[in-house]
Amino acid sequence: MHSARLWKSLDGGAVGCRLCNHFCRIEDGERGTCGVRQNSGGQLMTLVYDKVAAINLDPVEKKPLYHFHPGSSTFSVGTMGCNFACTFCQNETLSQTPKAKGRVDGETVAPDLLVRSALKHQASSLSYTYSEPTIFFELVQDTAKLAKEEGLKNILVSNGFMSGDGLDELAPVVDAANVDLKAFTEAFYREHCGARLKPVLDNLKRIRELGWWLEVTTLIIPGLNDSREELQELTAFMAGELGTNVPWHISRFHPAHRMTDRPPTPVRTLEQAFDIGKQAGLEYVYLGNVPGHRSETTLCSQCGAPVLERRGFASQPAKTVQGRCPDCGNPIPGRGLP
Repeated sequence: MHSARLWKSLDGGAVGCRLCNHFCRIEDGERGTCGVRQNSGGQLMTLVYDKVAAINLDPVEKKPLYHFHPGSSTFSVGTMGCNFACTFCQNETLSQTPKAKGRVDGETVAPDLLVRSALKHQASSLSYTYSEPTIFFELVQDTAKLAKEEGLKNILVSNGFMSGDGLDELAPVVDAANVDLKAFTEAFYREHCGARLKPVLDNLKRIRELGWWLEVTTLIIPGLNDSREELQELTAFMAGELGTNVPWHISRFHPAHRMTDRPPTPVRTLEQAFDIGKQAGLEYVYLGNVPGHRSETTLCSQCGAPVLERRGFASQPAKTVQGRCPDCGNPIPGRGLP
């Protein structure tokens, strides 16, 4: 175990975790909602500081980030545990095992080794992903600081439920984030994630204020979050509060975890969501888990010329010129565009 950060002592030997918006009260010997932060004799400890359970070299498009250093590789790391309990989790063996079985597995890998490995593999960035990076905050913070010193970028792939303090602590070292906006009703978040919507919306707005590059993903689940009314509200929030140039990734659901009673999302449903996003004014909308779909390519929002072509997670050489459309000169939003 390793000393945790962002907590306070409470009465009776309990501790109050301040890492995410659950703000867990944790009694001595117990763990928080995430399953990987434990009260040990009145001290909050993290069980995953150096217990890395997943490592891979990914295209940055897999995060997904389409407007952040396209075509580059990112060194992706994750631990066990999650502060959500999504009924449709696509990676439940990693995220839910500490809560379901009490077990926390992983290889002992220190922050400096992660950074050296990223450099060795010629990655441009490190991504904190696979499970929820908020719950391995200490590993993220220490690794990200070292990565910055070596000229690497840092990416969060997150559910966006971190506390304001947690977000501010990471502000100086994170460059980009993809946040899952899982639905646009409190009922969905409560019943299917064990969480709340409002903190996620507040954090999305705060991330924009911090200047991180932001992209948003929504997994469209048939019959749960795919109504026209809900998607209109979601995309109106994005356009009005985050900006029309924030990319929106619409991802296709496949049966998983405790939600195996629903079919994969019909492509037509995803295309309807695409149309709703465009009608709301979103300039860059993409369909995920539908390889070869025409929406994978980035088109200039002014003249419609293709400026970055993709198939799956593979990007073709960018056609932008100093971040602008070569046909009309319109600036293409993003970071690290050629």
